[in-house]
Amino acid sequence: MAGTESTGRAVPPPPEAALHLGGADLWRPVARGGGWATAAALLLLLASHLSVLLLRRRRLPRPGAVSAARDSLAVAATATAASTSSAPGSATGIECLVTEDDLRELVGNLGVAAREPEGEGWQQVIAKGNDDVSYRVWCDKPMEGPPRYLSVTTYERCSTELLRDFYMDNEYRMEWDNTVIKHEQLQCDENSGTEIGRTIKKFPLLTPREYILAWRVWEGNDKSFHCLVKECEHPLAPKQRRFVRVQLLRSGWCIRKIPGRDACEITVLHHEDNGMNIEMAKLAFAKGIWNYICKMNSALRRYPQRRISSISIMTMQRLIKKFPEALETDVDANHQPQGNTGATVVPSHFARTSSRQQPVKKSSPATIASGLLLIGSIVCLSRGRSNLGAQLAMAFFLKKAFKQEKGSSSQRSRIRTDVTESRHLE
Repeated sequence: MAGTESTGRAVPPPPEAALHLGGADLWRPVARGGGWATAAALLLLLASHLSVLLLRRRRLPRPGAVSAARDSLAVAATATAASTSSAPGSATGIECLVTEDDLRELVGNLGVAAREPEGEGWQQVIAKGNDDVSYRVWCDKPMEGPPRYLSVTTYERCSTELLRDFYMDNEYRMEWDNTVIKHEQLQCDENSGTEIGRTIKKFPLLTPREYILAWRVWEGNDKSFHCLVKECEHPLAPKQRRFVRVQLLRSGWCIRKIPGRDACEITVLHHEDNGMNIEMAKLAFAKGIWNYICKMNSALRRYPQRRISSISIMTMQRLIKKFPEALETDVDANHQPQGNTGATVVPSHFARTSSRQQPVKKSSPATIASGLLLIGSIVCLSRGRSNLGAQLAMAFFLKKAFKQEKGSSSQRSRIRTDVTESRHLE
């Protein structure tokens, strides 16, 4: 026969013949005792695979919990819409969007971060200046989401009132800032001084971004000014498909005069998630921010000659509130040299959460399940005389094991990369 030699010894079929074997031939053992060992190895692999599936299922939320969470979110959204749509000046309206507690948090974090940013773990990005303006900015990269930025800009021959009006003049911004397409005021609260506005900004090669923001401005006894801006929703600004609604923006600043000089400075804490790729946004900021500051300075110098009355400034000057006396002590302490400070840092959205302070934890059950898969795969590999069916099953489970291990390794690699980038940000 073609399948035997003259000595009578069986000749193995060519490789392509294995594709035509029946089910019984595929799983037939080739040596005494080989079937039991292969079956035991396959059972071990199957048990480990089932354990992985059970672990994943246990992590998924129950359908009842999901529906309950969805219902609670719907109730909260309805309540928010009802609150924001109330008449200006009402106690249940927009006056609760930006509170004095938010101001207290801003004062504490601005003071500690701005005195010595490097000591607080911020990484310097840029330090440039000329005869009219100097600019320094630091970055903090959290574990997730976009980075936070802290900047200190000093303007020579400029008063605090002029700089305040320039920053808050949204109509004038549309003249010199070509990224701002449109701005409109939606609502204001006379009692608290809170305003809500809608701004559309364009981004190169991307869909325009839509900002629905609430803000308040406070004036100190020394002609210093504080402002806090945060994202919100409003019934007069429903979402539109042609814009990307920005879901996260927290920005706060303090404008104060520099003692003994004809100059003032503005210190800004800014955190924004506009949907851009994080690495692309960091690169665009580092390469383009100084040119933007120079353009802003040129617009500031032209601002005193502007003869048009701005609706934004008239509204802001009418709604501005006095700085709370209880916080004056904290502000004074923030301007003292390091070592004599008395400001209290309140945990807030602006507080740093550096990736170096959060250790990476790996799930113990996931480690055990991955180990079981690897052990079972090694058992199958050690049986060199296993038949084709066992080898195919082994290949499947081995692929699953290495896939899980590769996912964990890539996650650890991404975390290490983020830490390295935060230390060597350019």
